[in-house]
Amino acid sequence: MKKILYIIFLLLFSTTAHALNIFTCEPEWAALTQQLAGDKADIYTATTALQDPHRIEARPSLIAKARRADLVVCTGAELEMAWLPVVLRESGNSRVQPGSNGYFEAASAVRMLEVPTRLDRGDGDVHAMGNPHIQTDARNFLPVAAALSQRLMQLDPANKAAYQQKLTVFEQQWRAALAKWEKQAAPLRGVAVVVQHKGFPYLSNWLGLREVATLEPKPGLEPSAAWLSQVQDTLRQHPAKMVLRAAYQDERPSQWIAQRARIAAVELPYTVGGNDDAKDLFGLFEDTIARLLKGLQ
Repeated sequence: MKKILYIIFLLLFSTTAHALNIFTCEPEWAALTQQLAGDKADIYTATTALQDPHRIEARPSLIAKARRADLVVCTGAELEMAWLPVVLRESGNSRVQPGSNGYFEAASAVRMLEVPTRLDRGDGDVHAMGNPHIQTDARNFLPVAAALSQRLMQLDPANKAAYQQKLTVFEQQWRAALAKWEKQAAPLRGVAVVVQHKGFPYLSNWLGLREVATLEPKPGLEPSAAWLSQVQDTLRQHPAKMVLRAAYQDERPSQWIAQRARIAAVELPYTVGGNDDAKDLFGLFEDTIARLLKGLQ
């Protein structure tokens, strides 16, 4: 009898102590989920800051993680279209399929930029819903956090008060940080930059940077020497102060143009974990702005 009671106790305890299993596609959403859920969630991240989230293999390990997930948190807007649909389909997990409460796209909470007026494979890696790299604008984390918190509350209503408290704390801290970052970044407004990939429109829109050239001739297409020479010609007419690239990208195109145009080559962390200083969301933007300001010198 005692053994049966003990087993019942263990079952009850495991039910009440269950943490949400959350599968996140990118490090920024893992970090945000950690801020909002704390110890109420076990969080897995499918990619690292040194991987291109467009080009990930649908590995068996990812499928296994998705199979056990209560919630999938990804950027959406077709950023993960090369691998996530396969992972979700093969997982057989009905809880996290698109359209269910267990599937969350951060892009659905923000205003998208660079929404194409036409779709043509000849234009390169263009996304129908707009540019998916929303994480480079720190302001976007406020609406995403609010929407994600609501989803956590739906899935785990017993801990609604805890999620609401964490959201309130995050919003207060984030708004204070935003004010500080925007004040620090004031010298960047109007500064002309080159970007290696069309991955920075949200950053530019937030801080007022002016993009005058892109090293990729088309999104996702590596630049040739001939194309880089054309970019160099463009910069003679429209000078820039720096060339920006994400930590996961090959540095050679940026270094090539930086040396010949005599501008700074700036590597940005792009997401949490992009370098040793970008260990969390706050560090991500602290480091991003510090590197941009250094590029002005």
